[in-house]
Amino acid sequence: MFYSLVYNFLVMITYSIILILLLLVAMAMFSELFLYGLVSTLIFIILLPFYYIVRAISGKFLYGWKEKLGFFKAPDLGSKVIMYHGVSVGEVIALENLIKKTKEVFPDYKIVVTTGTKTGQEIAIKKYSNIVDFITYFPFDIPISVHAFFAQVKPSVVLIAETELWPIFASFCKLKNIKLYTINGRMSDSTYRLYRMCRYFFKKILVKYTKILTQSEFDRTKLISIGAPEDKTFVMKNLKFDVKRSDEKVEIGQGSYRIIIAGSTHKPEEEMIIKIFKEKLQKYSDIKLLLVPRHTNRIPQILPLLDNSQINYGFRSKNDTFAEKDIIVLDTMGELGKMYSICHFAFIGGSFNNTGGHNPLEATVYSKPTITGPSIHNFRDIYWLLSRSKAGKIVKTPEELSNYMETLLSDNEFYEQACKDCETIFNDQQGALDVVIEELKQVL
Repeated sequence: MFYSLVYNFLVMITYSIILILLLLVAMAMFSELFLYGLVSTLIFIILLPFYYIVRAISGKFLYGWKEKLGFFKAPDLGSKVIMYHGVSVGEVIALENLIKKTKEVFPDYKIVVTTGTKTGQEIAIKKYSNIVDFITYFPFDIPISVHAFFAQVKPSVVLIAETELWPIFASFCKLKNIKLYTINGRMSDSTYRLYRMCRYFFKKILVKYTKILTQSEFDRTKLISIGAPEDKTFVMKNLKFDVKRSDEKVEIGQGSYRIIIAGSTHKPEEEMIIKIFKEKLQKYSDIKLLLVPRHTNRIPQILPLLDNSQINYGFRSKNDTFAEKDIIVLDTMGELGKMYSICHFAFIGGSFNNTGGHNPLEATVYSKPTITGPSIHNFRDIYWLLSRSKAGKIVKTPEELSNYMETLLSDNEFYEQACKDCETIFNDQQGALDVVIEELKQVL
Protein backbone atom coordinates (compact mmCIF):
# COMPACT_ATOMS: atom_id res chain seq x y z
CA MET A 1 0.00 0.00 0.00
CA PHE A 2 2.79 2.43 0.98
CA TYR A 3 4.80 1.73 -2.18
CA SER A 4 1.71 2.19 -4.29
CA LEU A 5 1.09 5.61 -2.75
CA VAL A 6 4.71 6.66 -3.30
CA TYR A 7 4.64 5.43 -6.89
CA ASN A 8 1.42 7.29 -7.70
CA PHE A 9 2.75 10.41 -6.00
CA LEU A 10 5.93 10.32 -8.11
CA VAL A 11 3.89 9.78 -11.26
CA MET A 12 1.83 12.86 -10.44
CA ILE A 13 4.96 14.92 -9.83
CA THR A 14 6.26 13.83 -13.23
CA TYR A 15 3.02 14.86 -14.88
CA SER A 16 3.23 18.19 -13.05
CA ILE A 17 6.70 18.84 -14.47
CA ILE A 18 5.45 18.02 -17.96
CA LEU A 19 2.57 20.44 -17.47
CA ILE A 20 4.97 23.19 -16.46
CA LEU A 21 7.16 22.64 -19.53
CA LEU A 22 4.16 22.70 -21.86
CA LEU A 23 2.43 25.63 -20.18
CA LEU A 24 4.11 28.43 -22.13
CA VAL A 25 3.44 26.73 -25.45
CA ALA A 26 -0.23 26.37 -24.65
CA MET A 27 -0.49 29.92 -23.39
CA ALA A 28 1.10 31.23 -26.57
CA MET A 29 -1.48 29.36 -28.63
CA PHE A 30 -4.42 30.57 -26.57
CA SER A 31 -3.52 34.01 -25.37
CA GLU A 32 -7.05 35.27 -24.77
CA LEU A 33 -7.12 33.96 -21.22
CA PHE A 34 -3.38 33.92 -20.64
CA LEU A 35 -3.54 35.31 -17.12
CA TYR A 36 -6.35 33.02 -15.97
CA GLY A 37 -4.75 30.02 -17.60
CA LEU A 38 -1.35 30.78 -16.09
CA VAL A 39 -2.67 31.33 -12.58
CA SER A 40 -5.09 28.39 -12.62
CA THR A 41 -2.44 26.02 -13.97
CA LEU A 42 0.18 27.05 -11.43
CA ILE A 43 -2.30 26.74 -8.57
CA PHE A 44 -3.36 23.35 -9.90
CA ILE A 45 0.24 22.11 -10.12
CA ILE A 46 1.10 23.33 -6.64
CA LEU A 47 -1.98 21.99 -4.90
CA LEU A 48 -2.54 18.69 -6.71
CA PRO A 49 0.20 16.67 -4.91
CA PHE A 50 -0.95 17.91 -1.52
CA TYR A 51 -4.56 17.24 -2.39
CA TYR A 52 -3.63 13.74 -3.47
CA ILE A 53 -1.88 13.05 -0.15
CA VAL A 54 -4.88 14.29 1.84
CA ARG A 55 -7.27 12.16 -0.21
CA ALA A 56 -5.01 9.11 0.10
CA ILE A 57 -4.77 9.44 3.88
CA SER A 58 -8.55 9.69 4.13
CA GLY A 59 -8.95 6.66 1.86
CA LYS A 60 -10.55 8.71 -0.94
CA PHE A 61 -8.31 8.54 -3.98
CA LEU A 62 -8.40 10.84 -6.99
CA TYR A 63 -10.70 8.83 -9.20
CA GLY A 64 -10.44 9.72 -12.88
CA TRP A 65 -7.55 12.15 -12.47
CA LYS A 66 -5.66 10.79 -15.49
CA GLU A 67 -8.73 11.21 -17.69
CA LYS A 68 -9.31 14.70 -16.30
CA LEU A 69 -5.74 15.60 -17.19
CA GLY A 70 -6.39 14.43 -20.74
CA PHE A 71 -4.56 11.10 -20.58
CA PHE A 72 -7.18 8.78 -22.04
CA LYS A 73 -7.78 6.95 -25.28
CA ALA A 74 -11.06 7.61 -27.06
CA PRO A 75 -12.40 5.55 -29.96
CA ASP A 76 -12.48 7.08 -33.41
CA LEU A 77 -15.53 9.30 -33.04
CA GLY A 78 -15.22 11.30 -36.23
CA SER A 79 -16.38 14.89 -36.56
CA LYS A 80 -20.13 14.45 -36.02
CA VAL A 81 -20.25 14.35 -32.24
CA ILE A 82 -22.77 15.58 -29.66
CA MET A 83 -21.36 15.91 -26.15
CA TYR A 84 -23.39 15.97 -22.94
CA HIS A 85 -21.92 16.79 -19.52
CA GLY A 86 -23.51 16.09 -16.15
CA VAL A 87 -21.24 16.69 -13.20
CA SER A 88 -22.74 14.15 -10.79
CA VAL A 89 -25.60 11.73 -10.16
CA GLY A 90 -28.54 14.15 -10.32
CA GLU A 91 -27.42 15.78 -13.57
CA VAL A 92 -26.57 12.45 -15.22
CA ILE A 93 -30.00 11.05 -14.35
CA ALA A 94 -31.71 14.21 -15.63
CA LEU A 95 -30.11 13.72 -19.05
CA GLU A 96 -31.42 10.18 -19.56
CA ASN A 97 -34.51 10.82 -21.67
CA LEU A 98 -32.78 13.61 -23.61
CA ILE A 99 -29.84 11.38 -24.53
CA LYS A 100 -32.17 8.60 -25.67
CA LYS A 101 -34.17 11.07 -27.77
CA THR A 102 -30.97 12.53 -29.23
CA LYS A 103 -29.87 9.07 -30.33
CA GLU A 104 -33.23 8.57 -32.00
CA VAL A 105 -33.39 11.96 -33.77
CA PHE A 106 -29.71 12.19 -34.76
CA PRO A 107 -28.65 8.61 -35.61
CA ASP A 108 -25.68 9.80 -37.70
CA TYR A 109 -24.05 11.52 -34.71
CA LYS A 110 -21.84 9.95 -32.08
CA ILE A 111 -22.76 10.79 -28.49
CA VAL A 112 -20.19 11.44 -25.76
CA VAL A 113 -21.10 11.75 -22.08
CA THR A 114 -18.75 13.27 -19.49
CA THR A 115 -19.06 13.56 -15.72
CA GLY A 116 -17.13 15.26 -12.96
CA THR A 117 -17.46 12.77 -10.11
CA LYS A 118 -16.86 9.07 -9.55
CA THR A 119 -20.51 8.43 -8.64
CA GLY A 120 -21.64 10.34 -11.72
CA GLN A 121 -19.30 8.23 -13.86
CA GLU A 122 -20.67 5.01 -12.36
CA ILE A 123 -24.26 6.03 -13.06
CA ALA A 124 -23.38 7.11 -16.61
CA ILE A 125 -21.72 3.77 -17.32
CA LYS A 126 -24.67 1.89 -15.83
CA LYS A 127 -27.31 3.83 -17.77
CA TYR A 128 -25.63 4.70 -21.06
CA SER A 129 -23.02 2.04 -21.90
CA ASN A 130 -25.34 0.53 -24.52
CA ILE A 131 -26.63 3.87 -25.78
CA VAL A 132 -23.75 6.33 -26.17
CA ASP A 133 -20.43 5.95 -27.97
CA PHE A 134 -17.99 7.13 -25.29
CA ILE A 135 -18.07 7.97 -21.58
CA THR A 136 -15.24 9.76 -19.78
CA TYR A 137 -14.49 12.53 -17.28
CA PHE A 138 -14.75 16.24 -18.01
CA PRO A 139 -11.26 17.78 -18.23
CA PHE A 140 -9.64 19.95 -15.59
CA ASP A 141 -10.12 23.59 -16.63
CA ILE A 142 -6.49 24.22 -17.49
CA PRO A 143 -5.22 24.67 -21.07
CA ILE A 144 -3.18 21.46 -21.28
CA SER A 145 -6.06 19.24 -20.14
CA VAL A 146 -8.70 20.94 -22.28
CA HIS A 147 -6.41 20.86 -25.33
CA ALA A 148 -5.72 17.14 -24.79
CA PHE A 149 -9.44 16.49 -24.41
CA PHE A 150 -10.36 18.22 -27.67
CA ALA A 151 -7.52 16.45 -29.48
CA GLN A 152 -9.50 13.23 -29.05
CA VAL A 153 -13.10 14.39 -28.72
CA LYS A 154 -14.16 16.82 -31.45
CA PRO A 155 -17.78 17.73 -30.71
CA SER A 156 -19.96 19.80 -32.97
CA VAL A 157 -21.98 20.86 -29.95
CA VAL A 158 -21.50 20.66 -26.17
CA LEU A 159 -24.46 20.72 -23.79
CA ILE A 160 -23.66 21.19 -20.10
CA ALA A 161 -26.42 20.31 -17.64
CA GLU A 162 -27.32 22.89 -15.01
CA THR A 163 -24.77 25.68 -14.46
CA GLU A 164 -21.06 24.97 -14.59
CA LEU A 165 -18.90 27.80 -15.90
CA TRP A 166 -15.41 26.79 -17.04
CA PRO A 167 -13.46 29.73 -18.59
CA ILE A 168 -10.79 27.75 -20.44
CA PHE A 169 -13.23 25.14 -21.76
CA ALA A 170 -15.62 27.87 -22.95
CA SER A 171 -12.76 29.72 -24.67
CA PHE A 172 -11.63 26.59 -26.49
CA CYS A 173 -15.19 26.03 -27.69
CA LYS A 174 -15.30 29.58 -29.00
CA LEU A 175 -11.93 29.26 -30.75
CA LYS A 176 -12.87 25.94 -32.34
CA ASN A 177 -16.36 27.13 -33.34
CA ILE A 178 -18.03 24.49 -31.15
CA LYS A 179 -21.60 25.34 -30.17
CA LEU A 180 -21.74 25.56 -26.36
CA TYR A 181 -24.96 25.40 -24.34
CA THR A 182 -26.05 25.44 -20.74
CA ILE A 183 -29.22 23.36 -20.49
CA ASN A 184 -31.51 22.86 -17.51
CA GLY A 185 -29.70 25.84 -16.04
CA ARG A 186 -30.30 26.76 -12.43
CA MET A 187 -28.53 28.66 -9.69
CA SER A 188 -28.92 28.24 -5.95
CA ASP A 189 -29.03 31.32 -3.74
CA SER A 190 -25.60 30.59 -2.24
CA THR A 191 -23.99 30.11 -5.67
CA TYR A 192 -25.71 33.22 -6.95
CA ARG A 193 -24.29 35.37 -4.17
CA LEU A 194 -20.77 34.21 -5.01
CA TYR A 195 -21.19 34.63 -8.77
CA ARG A 196 -22.79 38.02 -8.29
CA MET A 197 -19.67 39.26 -6.54
CA CYS A 198 -17.58 38.10 -9.53
CA ARG A 199 -20.04 39.05 -12.27
CA TYR A 200 -17.44 41.06 -14.26
CA PHE A 201 -15.38 37.88 -14.63
CA PHE A 202 -18.33 35.58 -15.37
CA LYS A 203 -19.72 37.98 -17.94
CA LYS A 204 -16.63 37.31 -20.08
CA ILE A 205 -17.36 33.58 -19.91
CA LEU A 206 -21.11 33.70 -20.50
CA VAL A 207 -20.83 35.69 -23.73
CA LYS A 208 -18.99 32.71 -25.25
CA TYR A 209 -22.07 30.49 -24.94
CA THR A 210 -24.31 29.89 -27.93
CA LYS A 211 -27.37 29.84 -25.65
CA ILE A 212 -28.18 29.51 -21.97
CA LEU A 213 -31.41 27.60 -21.32
CA THR A 214 -32.75 27.78 -17.75
CA GLN A 215 -35.27 25.87 -15.65
CA SER A 216 -37.29 28.95 -14.71
CA GLU A 217 -37.69 32.68 -15.22
CA PHE A 218 -36.22 33.05 -11.74
CA ASP A 219 -33.01 31.30 -12.83
CA ARG A 220 -32.93 33.27 -16.08
CA THR A 221 -33.06 36.56 -14.17
CA LYS A 222 -30.21 35.44 -11.91
CA LEU A 223 -27.98 34.46 -14.82
CA ILE A 224 -28.65 37.67 -16.72
CA SER A 225 -27.72 39.67 -13.61
CA ILE A 226 -24.28 38.02 -13.51
CA GLY A 227 -23.59 38.71 -17.17
CA ALA A 228 -25.48 36.25 -19.35
CA PRO A 229 -26.54 38.01 -22.59
CA GLU A 230 -30.27 38.64 -22.40
CA ASP A 231 -30.77 37.76 -26.07
CA LYS A 232 -29.10 34.36 -25.56
CA THR A 233 -30.76 33.36 -22.29
CA PHE A 234 -34.14 31.62 -22.38
CA VAL A 235 -36.40 29.47 -20.19
CA MET A 236 -36.60 25.81 -21.27
CA LYS A 237 -38.24 24.44 -18.07
CA ASN A 238 -36.89 21.32 -16.33
CA LEU A 239 -35.67 18.16 -18.06
CA LYS A 240 -36.42 16.02 -15.04
CA PHE A 241 -40.16 16.58 -15.56
CA ASP A 242 -40.16 14.77 -18.89
CA VAL A 243 -41.55 11.64 -17.24
CA LYS A 244 -44.37 9.67 -18.84
CA ARG A 245 -47.24 7.85 -17.16
CA SER A 246 -47.29 4.11 -17.59
CA ASP A 247 -50.19 2.72 -19.62
CA GLU A 248 -50.06 -0.58 -17.73
CA LYS A 249 -53.01 -1.39 -15.53
CA VAL A 250 -52.37 -2.34 -11.92
CA GLU A 251 -54.40 -4.92 -10.09
CA ILE A 252 -53.30 -5.72 -6.59
CA GLY A 253 -56.67 -5.85 -4.87
CA GLN A 254 -56.59 -2.10 -4.19
CA GLY A 255 -60.36 -1.62 -4.28
CA SER A 256 -61.39 1.35 -2.15
CA TYR A 257 -58.34 1.17 0.09
CA ARG A 258 -56.02 4.15 0.55
CA ILE A 259 -52.59 2.81 -0.36
CA ILE A 260 -49.42 4.33 1.02
CA ILE A 261 -46.30 3.56 -1.00
CA ALA A 262 -42.89 3.57 0.65
CA GLY A 263 -40.77 3.58 -2.49
CA SER A 264 -37.06 2.81 -2.93
CA THR A 265 -36.45 2.45 0.80
CA HIS A 266 -33.09 1.90 2.45
CA LYS A 267 -32.06 0.99 5.97
CA PRO A 268 -33.37 2.26 8.46
CA GLU A 269 -36.44 3.51 6.58
CA GLU A 270 -38.35 0.21 6.54
CA GLU A 271 -38.35 0.01 10.33
CA MET A 272 -39.48 3.61 10.57
CA ILE A 273 -42.27 3.23 8.01
CA ILE A 274 -43.60 -0.04 9.44
CA LYS A 275 -43.77 1.50 12.91
CA ILE A 276 -45.62 4.60 11.68
CA PHE A 277 -47.96 2.54 9.51
CA LYS A 278 -48.89 0.31 12.46
CA GLU A 279 -49.85 3.40 14.47
CA LYS A 280 -51.97 4.81 11.61
CA LEU A 281 -53.64 1.47 10.94
CA GLN A 282 -55.17 1.52 14.42
CA LYS A 283 -56.92 4.77 13.50
CA TYR A 284 -57.57 4.33 9.77
CA SER A 285 -58.79 0.84 8.89
CA ASP A 286 -58.88 1.58 5.15
CA ILE A 287 -55.15 2.14 4.68
CA LYS A 288 -52.65 -0.30 3.20
CA LEU A 289 -48.87 -0.20 2.73
CA LEU A 290 -46.89 -1.16 -0.36
CA LEU A 291 -43.30 -1.52 0.85
CA VAL A 292 -40.68 -1.28 -1.90
CA PRO A 293 -37.05 -1.79 -0.84
CA ARG A 294 -34.58 -0.20 -3.27
CA HIS A 295 -32.59 -3.44 -3.35
CA THR A 296 -34.56 -6.68 -3.24
CA ASN A 297 -31.59 -8.58 -1.77
CA ARG A 298 -32.29 -6.73 1.49
CA ILE A 299 -35.73 -8.33 1.90
CA PRO A 300 -34.44 -11.08 4.25
CA GLN A 301 -33.25 -8.29 6.57
CA ILE A 302 -36.70 -6.70 6.49
CA LEU A 303 -38.71 -9.86 7.25
CA PRO A 304 -37.96 -9.80 11.02
CA LEU A 305 -39.31 -6.23 11.13
CA LEU A 306 -42.53 -7.36 9.49
CA ASP A 307 -42.83 -10.41 11.75
CA ASN A 308 -42.34 -8.30 14.87
CA SER A 309 -44.97 -5.80 13.72
CA GLN A 310 -47.66 -8.51 13.89
CA ILE A 311 -49.24 -7.04 10.77
CA ASN A 312 -50.33 -9.52 8.13
CA TYR A 313 -48.14 -9.11 5.07
CA GLY A 314 -47.57 -10.72 1.69
CA PHE A 315 -45.49 -10.50 -1.46
CA ARG A 316 -46.15 -9.30 -4.96
CA SER A 317 -44.26 -12.31 -6.37
CA LYS A 318 -46.83 -14.59 -4.70
CA ASN A 319 -49.75 -12.58 -6.13
CA ASP A 320 -50.89 -11.55 -2.66
CA THR A 321 -53.44 -8.72 -2.66
CA PHE A 322 -54.65 -6.04 -0.32
CA ALA A 323 -57.93 -7.89 0.02
CA GLU A 324 -56.10 -10.25 2.42
CA LYS A 325 -52.97 -8.34 3.45
CA ASP A 326 -52.31 -4.97 5.07
CA ILE A 327 -48.72 -4.80 3.83
CA ILE A 328 -47.42 -6.12 0.53
CA VAL A 329 -43.70 -6.20 -0.22
CA LEU A 330 -42.96 -5.40 -3.84
CA ASP A 331 -40.27 -8.01 -4.45
CA THR A 332 -40.47 -7.95 -8.26
CA MET A 333 -38.39 -5.82 -10.61
CA GLY A 334 -39.53 -2.90 -12.75
CA GLU A 335 -43.03 -2.42 -11.32
CA LEU A 336 -42.64 0.49 -8.91
CA GLY A 337 -43.29 3.22 -11.50
CA LYS A 338 -46.76 2.01 -12.42
CA MET A 339 -47.65 1.30 -8.78
CA TYR A 340 -47.61 5.02 -7.98
CA SER A 341 -50.78 5.32 -10.09
CA ILE A 342 -52.81 3.58 -7.35
CA CYS A 343 -51.33 5.20 -4.25
CA HIS A 344 -52.90 7.82 -2.00
CA PHE A 345 -49.50 9.37 -1.37
CA ALA A 346 -45.89 8.20 -1.36
CA PHE A 347 -42.88 8.31 0.89
CA ILE A 348 -39.72 8.45 -1.26
CA GLY A 349 -36.84 6.55 0.33
CA GLY A 350 -33.10 6.99 0.31
CA SER A 351 -33.71 10.23 2.19
CA PHE A 352 -33.12 9.27 5.82
CA ASN A 353 -29.54 8.16 5.16
CA ASN A 354 -26.81 9.57 2.92
CA THR A 355 -28.15 8.19 -0.34
CA GLY A 356 -29.45 11.58 -1.49
CA GLY A 357 -33.04 10.62 -2.24
CA HIS A 358 -34.78 9.16 -5.28
CA ASN A 359 -37.00 10.63 -7.96
CA PRO A 360 -40.37 11.87 -6.59
CA LEU A 361 -41.67 12.63 -10.07
CA GLU A 362 -42.57 8.99 -10.63
CA ALA A 363 -45.43 9.69 -8.20
CA THR A 364 -45.99 13.35 -9.09
CA VAL A 365 -46.75 12.42 -12.71
CA TYR A 366 -49.87 10.66 -11.35
CA SER A 367 -50.78 13.75 -9.28
CA LYS A 368 -49.87 11.99 -6.03
CA PRO A 369 -48.24 13.98 -3.17
CA THR A 370 -44.83 12.88 -1.90
CA ILE A 371 -42.94 13.05 1.36
CA THR A 372 -39.19 12.74 1.71
CA GLY A 373 -36.54 12.86 4.41
CA PRO A 374 -33.77 15.48 4.61
CA SER A 375 -31.19 13.79 2.35
CA ILE A 376 -32.25 14.95 -1.12
CA HIS A 377 -29.09 16.18 -2.86
CA ASN A 378 -29.65 13.98 -5.95
CA PHE A 379 -32.97 15.75 -6.66
CA ARG A 380 -32.64 19.00 -4.71
CA ASP A 381 -34.05 21.18 -7.51
CA ILE A 382 -37.11 18.94 -7.89
CA TYR A 383 -37.88 18.92 -4.19
CA TRP A 384 -37.39 22.70 -4.09
CA LEU A 385 -40.13 23.08 -6.70
CA LEU A 386 -42.50 20.56 -5.12
CA SER A 387 -42.09 21.85 -1.57
CA ARG A 388 -43.06 25.39 -2.59
CA SER A 389 -46.62 24.03 -2.68
CA LYS A 390 -48.40 21.09 -1.09
CA ALA A 391 -47.16 18.76 -3.85
CA GLY A 392 -44.15 17.63 -1.83
CA LYS A 393 -42.95 17.82 1.73
CA ILE A 394 -39.43 17.53 3.14
CA VAL A 395 -39.40 16.27 6.73
CA LYS A 396 -36.42 16.10 9.05
CA THR A 397 -37.46 13.46 11.57
CA PRO A 398 -39.66 10.35 11.79
CA GLU A 399 -41.99 12.38 14.04
CA GLU A 400 -42.44 15.00 11.31
CA LEU A 401 -43.06 12.23 8.80
CA SER A 402 -45.77 10.73 11.01
CA ASN A 403 -47.41 14.13 11.55
CA TYR A 404 -47.49 14.96 7.84
CA MET A 405 -48.88 11.55 6.97
CA GLU A 406 -51.61 12.22 9.51
CA THR A 407 -52.47 15.48 7.74
CA LEU A 408 -52.74 13.77 4.36
CA LEU A 409 -54.95 11.05 5.84
CA SER A 410 -57.22 13.21 7.97
CA ASP A 411 -57.61 16.49 6.03
CA ASN A 412 -59.41 15.78 2.75
CA GLU A 413 -59.36 19.40 1.62
CA PHE A 414 -55.60 19.61 2.21
CA TYR A 415 -55.05 16.31 0.37
CA GLU A 416 -57.11 17.34 -2.66
CA GLN A 417 -55.17 20.59 -2.94
CA ALA A 418 -51.89 18.67 -2.72
CA CYS A 419 -52.99 16.50 -5.65
CA LYS A 420 -53.96 19.60 -7.68
CA ASP A 421 -50.59 21.21 -6.89
CA CYS A 422 -48.83 18.11 -8.26
CA GLU A 423 -50.73 18.40 -11.51
CA THR A 424 -50.11 22.15 -11.81
CA ILE A 425 -46.37 21.94 -11.21
CA PHE A 426 -45.94 18.98 -13.52
CA ASN A 427 -47.83 20.63 -16.38
CA ASP A 428 -45.93 23.90 -15.90
CA GLN A 429 -42.54 22.19 -16.14
CA GLN A 430 -42.99 19.77 -19.04
CA GLY A 431 -41.63 20.34 -22.53
CA ALA A 432 -37.94 20.93 -21.78
CA LEU A 433 -36.75 17.93 -23.78
CA ASP A 434 -38.44 19.15 -26.96
CA VAL A 435 -36.86 22.60 -26.54
CA VAL A 436 -33.35 21.11 -26.55
CA ILE A 437 -34.04 18.77 -29.48
CA GLU A 438 -35.40 21.67 -31.55
CA GLU A 439 -32.32 23.71 -30.69
CA LEU A 440 -30.05 20.89 -31.85
CA LYS A 441 -31.97 20.65 -35.11
CA GLN A 442 -31.18 24.29 -35.78
CA VAL A 443 -27.41 23.99 -35.28
CA LEU A 444 -26.61 20.49 -36.60
